[in-house]
Amino acid sequence: MAKLVVENVSKVYEFNGNRVEALKNINLEIEENEFFTVMGPSGCGKTTLLRIIAGLENPTTGRVLLDGREVKGPGADRGVVFQQYTLMPWRTVLKNVTFGLELKGIPKKEREEIAKKFIEMVGLKGFENAYPHQLSGGMQQRVAIARTLANDPEVVLMDEPFAALDAQTRAILQNELLKIWEKDKKTVFFVTHSIDEAIYLSDRVAIMTARPGRIKDIIEIDLERPRDKNSVEFLEYRKKIVNILKEEVLKTIKRLT
Repeated sequence: MAKLVVENVSKVYEFNGNRVEALKNINLEIEENEFFTVMGPSGCGKTTLLRIIAGLENPTTGRVLLDGREVKGPGADRGVVFQQYTLMPWRTVLKNVTFGLELKGIPKKEREEIAKKFIEMVGLKGFENAYPHQLSGGMQQRVAIARTLANDPEVVLMDEPFAALDAQTRAILQNELLKIWEKDKKTVFFVTHSIDEAIYLSDRVAIMTARPGRIKDIIEIDLERPRDKNSVEFLEYRKKIVNILKEEVLKTIKRLT
């Protein structure tokens, strides 16, 4: 049985007499320990789909199943990393990472030991007592990832977590994320606009249509890790995904003009 199942999920927003169909009949099966990425043109519903899986929004129709149980709302079995760092500025790195563990009632010594393990895992050992404003954007995102992993979710949901970073920091964090994933073997549901990032990180890449978002194609990335972004095989995958996306991007541009 798949770890995460999305069954016939559609989402319609209604406001001021307008009706916007964001998602239409999404069906996905994501295996345990899989690194699964979703991409598509702007406005196709990628983030909406992630939020429905997270339990932050309800589908208009359809359902999401995690280990066979229907998702009814947020839960500790899912951890979310957003594009914005969402750290608490009044708490140190250590206290940001321990926050969820505090809510679970884990004793102070134990939760600090857990937090320090993940802070070291994301390369921030020595910064436990720093505050978010003292950290670079890339470092803040590492804290957000450590906080999510420290809570030991079964599924990690990541919504363009590296989009706001410079290219060098983004590449470093991609590699750090892969190291963590290979060590911890979580199921990852990842949203990105970057074709190279999708190919570099993923086991499979789902490509969505222009709004209303549907699954147009799913590409299995059959490349050994670590992956060479300049290899012939990598470039072939890039070309394939570009060709699939091109028509949907043009549809989006046409709608906006």
